[in-house]
Amino acid sequence: MPDSFRAFVVNKTAERFQMGIQRLNQSDLPQGDVLIQVAYAAMNYKDALVCIPNGNVARTYPLVPGLELTGTVVESTDPRFQPGDAVVASDFGRTQGVSRHGGYSEYARVPGDFISPLPAGVDGKQGLVLSAGITAAMGLRQLEKNGLTPEKGPVLVTGTTGGVGSLAVRLLSKRGYTVAASTGKSDAEGYLKRLGASEILSRAETEAESARPLEAERWAGSIDTVGGATLAYLMRTTKKGGGIAAIGVTGGAAYRATVYPLILRGIMVLGIDMPSTPRAVRQELWEEVVQEASLPGLGDVMLTEVTLEDIPSVTQAMLAGQTRGRILVRPNAL
Repeated sequence: MPDSFRAFVVNKTAERFQMGIQRLNQSDLPQGDVLIQVAYAAMNYKDALVCIPNGNVARTYPLVPGLELTGTVVESTDPRFQPGDAVVASDFGRTQGVSRHGGYSEYARVPGDFISPLPAGVDGKQGLVLSAGITAAMGLRQLEKNGLTPEKGPVLVTGTTGGVGSLAVRLLSKRGYTVAASTGKSDAEGYLKRLGASEILSRAETEAESARPLEAERWAGSIDTVGGATLAYLMRTTKKGGGIAAIGVTGGAAYRATVYPLILRGIMVLGIDMPSTPRAVRQELWEEVVQEASLPGLGDVMLTEVTLEDIPSVTQAMLAGQTRGRILVRPNAL
């Protein structure tokens, strides 16, 4: 590898917050079993929070953001991985890109337990499009364990222009569910219908506050990437015995609700904790996503590719709710 390489670094001191492209050396990388030449890194909402001074996500500075990355193994002391292997690396936001350098760099060093081989026939770019589906697939798995079937009625997905929400729509549709999609973007209807949504709800409807503890039963289940007032809406409108897979907090961590949906309708709120999910289960979910998401054409629908130079502007657009699908950062200058 070269003596130095490009990376996007954020740094915060008592005096100021800085971010930009720097040149790092291999000695700047954290300890780990595997050195990877990064092909692409995803930009998630949590990555965007790392890139602002008051995001309250980064646990150390200076820091290279990037929770998820794909690339090629360069060096490895882990016998599971050999130079030349195509891999994806993530610990679902527990440390990578938060308390240790992540993927917004031409090279990354990571523990072997963060790494999975890319499925056969899936390249680095496609792998990061599909990786958002692992969390969505886990949510769907838990809902189906709770008794959800297509015959029970429509399923609502919230935050559907994000990576996880988009893949949730796709997976549910491919599995035969009637899918409703909630979004705050007025121009997203065509995008969501291409993914498989049959009904589009406005964010205003799903975020509306209500003094009523229960409303008309509408959803057999839901995958919620938003939280906040939206989760309270889902509790009020879920059918008797239905479930809510709670995945994200882009709409806030706090919400106001009552116990009545739990004790009068028996609904289940199912928390999805991907960092604690066993490696074998994550591999099963990978296989489900690759088989069911119908990869051909999916990247054309969902994918936006940017460079390290674009990160500041893309961060602001994401936090303002102006992005959709999967945004991939290409560290290598072409």
